Amino acid sequence: MPTFQYEAVNETGQTQKGAVTARTSEEAIARIRSEKLFPRWVREQKAKRAKGGKAAAGPAGRKKKDFAISFGKVRPKTLTAFTRQLSTLQDAGLPILRSLSILEQQQKPGMLKNILSGVHEDVSGGSTLSEAMAKHPKAFDKLYTKMIAAGEVGGVMDQILERLAEFMEKAQRLKARIISAMIYPTVVISVAVLIVTGIMVFIIPKFEDIFVDFDTELPGLTVMLISTAKWAAGSNEGQAVPGWIFILISPVVIFLCIKLIRKTSGGKMVFDSVALMLPVVGLLVAKTSVAKFTRTLGTLIRAGVPILDAILITRDTAGSAVYQKALTQVHDSVRQGESFADPLRKAKVCDSIVTNMIDVGEETGDLDKMLIKVADNYDEEVDSLVAGLVSLLEPVMIVILGVIVGFIVVSLFLPLVKLMEGVM
Repeated sequence: MPTFQYEAVNETGQTQKGAVTARTSEEAIARIRSEKLFPRWVREQKAKRAKGGKAAAGPAGRKKKDFAISFGKVRPKTLTAFTRQLSTLQDAGLPILRSLSILEQQQKPGMLKNILSGVHEDVSGGSTLSEAMAKHPKAFDKLYTKMIAAGEVGGVMDQILERLAEFMEKAQRLKARIISAMIYPTVVISVAVLIVTGIMVFIIPKFEDIFVDFDTELPGLTVMLISTAKWAAGSNEGQAVPGWIFILISPVVIFLCIKLIRKTSGGKMVFDSVALMLPVVGLLVAKTSVAKFTRTLGTLIRAGVPILDAILITRDTAGSAVYQKALTQVHDSVRQGESFADPLRKAKVCDSIVTNMIDVGEETGDLDKMLIKVADNYDEEVDSLVAGLVSLLEPVMIVILGVIVGFIVVSLFLPLVKLMEGVM
């Protein structure tokens, strides 16, 4: 039976260290708690090495597997599925090492499989699951590892994993709804830009040759259209690069510029502040940010993570610099023993109903429940906003495309009308 070393705090607040024999880490935590101690960490003692420098045979011993080459980060969808599966296995009562082994074996070759192999080896070597996961930030962020640590200390790993899986699934659904809503207008705009660019490059120059044969003065709109077409086709004197290249690469350049601006703290604050001021889009960004940080914070508090640590983790995962600044003020306020809701009111980043619900949650001791309720309400509002935005975008795109096509048609037909008037 394995031996677990631990560090715990007794009823008087003094730190004690010791060792306990148990079949699993959960059983070890239960035994420590039965002695009226509050464990800070519990880890399995490493197996002694046998002669020849090889580790003694045991359940943790296994051959080192080949690692597949992988880049980037673990996809959120893949990590969400893994978390749900691990939650199910823990709820069924399987030891954590057995659960990790099962999930590692069923993973396809890639980054998560490699990471799970490393986590399994670290846990079998005596590390806690949260410590092993913290070594792999490409898969497990601070929020994830802190919740796992809370589950280890409280001996409620199955419940923590279930809450974490639910949190990740809701975040994925919200993100998927927003992305799916943006696909239609993005495709329509992209196709429209390509068609208009093709007209400029291939069709307008042929009309220009016809207008030259008319030997008449062209209207201003027609001259503007022909000049734009020449720029797009790259037929102007001294023009080295055709304009259509700029049109095609401009979305990529804009995207990269935004990424670079957001890399700096000042640029990120300016960009996020401007985004919140935009009509319709700003309201969507604000409600999405509130839903995200309230659900994150509520989930962490419900998992047993200390309030100050929970606020800092929520701040680091908030995404928006405006809300990160507000949460920093909240952290400072709570650390000084003051209210949670007052800094949010002063920052003016949330509606009054949000701050009032948080206020009630503080007074009743149900802050986590109130935060989750706020997140649920805002998720529904985000759904309505996304649907309304898509409904608004359709007529707006039709009007914009109508104006562009109308401009082209009028510009091409004005010289013909002027020629006919001259003939008559």
